[in-house]
Amino acid sequence: MLQIEEASKSYEHRGRSVVAMSRVNLCIGKGDFICIVGPSGSGKSTVLLTLGGMLSPSEGRVLLEGKSLYDLPPNDRARVRREKIGFVFQTFNLVPYLSAIENVEVPLLLARETDGDQAARAEELLRKVGLGDRLDHKPPEMSVGQQQRVALARMLANDPEVILADEPTGNLDPATSKQIIDFLAELNAEGKTIVMATHDHRAAMRARKILWLYDGVMSTERPEGAWSFD
Repeated sequence: MLQIEEASKSYEHRGRSVVAMSRVNLCIGKGDFICIVGPSGSGKSTVLLTLGGMLSPSEGRVLLEGKSLYDLPPNDRARVRREKIGFVFQTFNLVPYLSAIENVEVPLLLARETDGDQAARAEELLRKVGLGDRLDHKPPEMSVGQQQRVALARMLANDPEVILADEPTGNLDPATSKQIIDFLAELNAEGKTIVMATHDHRAAMRARKILWLYDGVMSTERPEGAWSFD
């Protein structure tokens, strides 16, 4: 369903080249739940952004359903992201002056849903994540865990086939982290394909497959002595 073929990404930083991803190969089947584990700066976010059509590799290809994402015109690639890929970020990226239901309505507005359909869909999703009593609350009026659940509801607004989660429990306490991972596991059981980047061993153990990333190099085995779970 989603593939990275021999993909590399390097940056120039203070006059020197930094390799964030080195000849990564990854094949993700429909319904997979894959976790990419590695320390901060290992390249996890780079891999997810590349998979999601948001960061073109310096070399290599990314294929979604057999089509090369970065060979598509920018508008077509944006449409594919909007229709097929959902992102969950550690920082939530909610609009602080919009209510929970208004935040979830944003992608539905971009998809040109009618006002009535937007409101009904947004309310349905917020109830699904347990926030039916927080529809009119703005992000500053909610806990960190509640904000993450609003972000999850917004991500689900366009019913994406693939969910890319970048440290989704990074700012959360253990109990709330478990709730978020339980919800992702539930979505996977419903047929969603999930790729999650984390350094949280409790979250990683819920995935069906764990991949290790160290200095931009991906492996199915943990590099000896490279790092340990927190």
